[in-house]
Amino acid sequence: MKISVINNGISSDFETCCKVLKETGIKYIEIQNVNNTPVECLSVEDAEQWKSLCDKYGITPIIVTTHAFAGVPVGAVEVGDDTYRKHMDLLKNGIAQARALGVGMVRSMVFTKAIVTWGFHGADKWNAGGNTAWGKFLKLFEPIVRLAEDEKIDILVENGFNAMITSAFLTRKMVDELGSKRIKLLWDPCNALYYHEFPTIEVYESVRDIIGHIHIKDAKIDPVKSEVDFRRIGTGMMAPYLTDLADALRRDKYAGYISLENVLRPENGDFIDGYYQDIPELVRIFGKAGLNHK
Repeated sequence: MKISVINNGISSDFETCCKVLKETGIKYIEIQNVNNTPVECLSVEDAEQWKSLCDKYGITPIIVTTHAFAGVPVGAVEVGDDTYRKHMDLLKNGIAQARALGVGMVRSMVFTKAIVTWGFHGADKWNAGGNTAWGKFLKLFEPIVRLAEDEKIDILVENGFNAMITSAFLTRKMVDELGSKRIKLLWDPCNALYYHEFPTIEVYESVRDIIGHIHIKDAKIDPVKSEVDFRRIGTGMMAPYLTDLADALRRDKYAGYISLENVLRPENGDFIDGYYQDIPELVRIFGKAGLNHK
């Protein structure tokens, strides 16, 4: 497995990010936001400039991490309406950028929903909207599947805090029901903590064949208070699972990438300070020795 970093967790200025990656010995970059603009809202010409900077600093881009279909409620959109077309165009632009960068993975987000997807013994009516969200969600995703297959590119879906897909469990269900090898999991096990899915070996093994990419961060999470507090890697609720997960990935010869999702802002510091704190620990657990850092 190889260590990568989401670019705007270091700096929204792309060249600054490349310089820091070179300084700290990281060779792979995940592109999500440049110049304070989501990647999918920028151009293919911009992507060509990023590729030139990557070549200059010896960095390899690995995935275009769009926010297409983020924040779109399942119940408030239909295939082909204005909102749907807008987000599909953003996803297509991300794919065009991926071509320019020479990468084979693009992230699509997965709409939003009410907290309860399925209810029983009356909860179906009062809490789950008649249990209709899941079927609607799959229908909304079918054109995305066709796009991935037509373009011969892997579209990765990330389990998120506020998404239709919140866990590895639900991603497994989604991928199985859609039936396409082009739809894979961008697994963020820390996000799933909010829904009491912990990254045990059993959870990992349930999705290991559909993992396309992994994000790692750490946090203390309290759903009762509706709070998330990001912590240094190895000091939050991910801590008991990280070494076992790394060992399992090595056992299975995982050939993909582990991205530091640098969302940590230390007290009296900025996000770049969080990067310098977290990247050595991420490399220690998931990578190899020899990282240079401040």
